[in-house]
Amino acid sequence: MCFRMSLTIWTNSKFGEAATRQLVDGTRAHRLVVTTLTSANVLDAGKPDPALRTADIAFGQPDVGDCMANAKLRWVEVTTAGYTRYDTPEFRENFRGRASAFTNASGVFSEPCAQHVLGMMLALGRQLLPSYRDQVTDHAWHYFERRRDSRLLTGQTVLMLGFGAIGRRLAELLAPFGMKIYAVRRQTRSEPGVNIVAEEELTRVLPLADHVVNILSHNDSTQNYVNARRLGWFKPGARFYNVGRGSTVDQRAVIEALQSGRLGAAYLDVFDREPLPPDDPLWTTPNCYLTPHTAGGRSDQDEAIVRHFLANLAAFERGEPLTDRVI
Repeated sequence: MCFRMSLTIWTNSKFGEAATRQLVDGTRAHRLVVTTLTSANVLDAGKPDPALRTADIAFGQPDVGDCMANAKLRWVEVTTAGYTRYDTPEFRENFRGRASAFTNASGVFSEPCAQHVLGMMLALGRQLLPSYRDQVTDHAWHYFERRRDSRLLTGQTVLMLGFGAIGRRLAELLAPFGMKIYAVRRQTRSEPGVNIVAEEELTRVLPLADHVVNILSHNDSTQNYVNARRLGWFKPGARFYNVGRGSTVDQRAVIEALQSGRLGAAYLDVFDREPLPPDDPLWTTPNCYLTPHTAGGRSDQDEAIVRHFLANLAAFERGEPLTDRVI
């Protein structure tokens, strides 16, 4: 369907000055409604808002109930890669029943998340983190130890839990290292350079992996997916990375796996409680490295999110396929 008439676009996103100008300029052909209930944090759930009732398009983090109740709403784009709040049978049925579209912004965050994982793989492999610790503590010269413990990514094996935009980009970044790459996901269609395996094969591939990268989103089936039982299948000394959702990992089990030596190291960017409490044992667990949910961070985040939306808006106007379409 091609839309040439003026549309009402609702948003509850609070962007910086440059991105706001970009959004206003890019939607001049339409009516832009900026609700008073805005949020600068793309992760925050939006509050119910009567202003959404007149919208043809919603951009930001609209209330789920408002989206389902507005029969006029033709398309929703969220400002995040994750969309757990909207990932329900009721929401999908509602949108599919009236041929409405739902897109996320995974294309904005796949590059920084993939680079973040690669950066940590290299930092761990080249002993950058222990060397930095020496620099800021006792200035010890651990020449032999650091050289002995350095590892090459070349020829190692990576297993991704989940495989979407982040996984595809990470696979591209890892390709020059000649790594063997596996990915577990529900849809087992082939992907270039990646061995896609069904979940039933997890017990076979987990013991092969030098690096296990969790990119799972949150839902009932992924709650504590990485638990003590599955950690027990890891290759001894394997390294674990979580840039998915904190709820998909049993943090206590990770601590125990690190303490026992089953895990060689863990890099965690997301947690079951955020901010992570200052007294949480993860902060002081040996070989556990934390970042504060910043894997998707980029200095031009606002501008990139708006560019993504405006590109999709142009496609929507022309009746062409939308990028990062979920429904």
